[in-house]
Amino acid sequence: MPDDYRGMWTDLGLNLEAHDQLLEVLGKVYADIFLSQQNRPKKADYLDFVMSEIHGLRIKELLDGKKQGHMVVGTYCTFVPEEIIIAAQGVMVGLCAGADFATDKVDQYLPKNLCALIKSTFGFKLGRVCPYLEASDIVVGENTCDGKKKAYEVLQGLVRDLYVIDLPQMKNADARKLLRNEYRKFMGKMEQLSGNTITMESLKRAITIVNAKRQAMHRLSRLRASNPVPISGLDSLLINQIFFYENPLRFTTQINVLCDELEDRIKSKAGVAPPETPRLLISGCPMAVPNWKLPAIVETSGGVIVGEESCIGERGARNLVDAHGETMDTVLDAIVDRYLSIDCAVFTPNPDRLAHIRDMVKTYNADGVILYAIQFCTPYTVEGISIARALEKDGIPVIRIETDYTQEDAGQLKTRIQAFIEMVKG
Repeated sequence: MPDDYRGMWTDLGLNLEAHDQLLEVLGKVYADIFLSQQNRPKKADYLDFVMSEIHGLRIKELLDGKKQGHMVVGTYCTFVPEEIIIAAQGVMVGLCAGADFATDKVDQYLPKNLCALIKSTFGFKLGRVCPYLEASDIVVGENTCDGKKKAYEVLQGLVRDLYVIDLPQMKNADARKLLRNEYRKFMGKMEQLSGNTITMESLKRAITIVNAKRQAMHRLSRLRASNPVPISGLDSLLINQIFFYENPLRFTTQINVLCDELEDRIKSKAGVAPPETPRLLISGCPMAVPNWKLPAIVETSGGVIVGEESCIGERGARNLVDAHGETMDTVLDAIVDRYLSIDCAVFTPNPDRLAHIRDMVKTYNADGVILYAIQFCTPYTVEGISIARALEKDGIPVIRIETDYTQEDAGQLKTRIQAFIEMVKG
């Protein structure tokens, strides 16, 4: 990465020594996992470009945008409506982190038996290695799991501005009213912060931009149903990850260009794995950059991942917002309906998630399901037990994996995954 970014990082207040170490490790891990793949699509070089400039060009674009009056909004969850942020002439970037960092500092603020994702976000802040966080004019959280709710109380004192959206825990008429009220208040907050009034025109334009980004993901998902699979699960996961911080217009264009190539690969029956390779679905907790441990193990153990039922996956991108409303109220209602349809494990009851998994197994001709949970993530570890039983009753092979961000259990995980793949092969 060019040295001329160092002044930018210094101005943001990053710890340059720690940041250099992070980028060095990230670069090596990326090369080992992604650049070593065989039969990779040529247009996947877009992903390599994005990752090579992960803390460089994209950060410069955000800072240049701030000079032109565009606010940067850092978020931690798919329940934060990007449409409202864009309508206020803002840019949304995801802040979740997928690696342990500054653990000694984090332990002074959070308990050890908290999920790695929450602790990682604190580590990247306390270690001063995340330019996205430091570039954000406001950080937006949401009351999903108990761990996040309480962690935001602590984070409040560590960032310049924190806004928390309250979320319902059940899905009914009262829940819809609550979420609608929260999104209406959020619109007001974005208008206040940006100095821009959200209009019907700006909101509909924002919906068009975000819907197009999701439609590109839908196209990619449909192509992954082919056999042989034209793109790896690792590259597909990476696409889902950069979905949250890349320029949305560039992202949409480049993913559609990649899909053009994938269609040609399907016609010529070119794939990343032989047709007989076991096709697996991963379901559960989100995997933020650079949490690639489990997918890398799966795809170097004789399997190929054909879908992700995750917030960083199909759960987070599968539904569109209906933009046909003729008033601000009807358009806001459509936004609320879209986000309330997300089948996150924080909801109770949550039958839609099981139905979604079953549908994905059928759509992508999956041979088995890996239920993935980060240790100490109560919603997904608890829900995973009942979902596993239901899938096994359907005759669908299932394995439950609970892990963290360390490499300490990598050998054990590889043994378990290899055994599962052999079992799926029959």
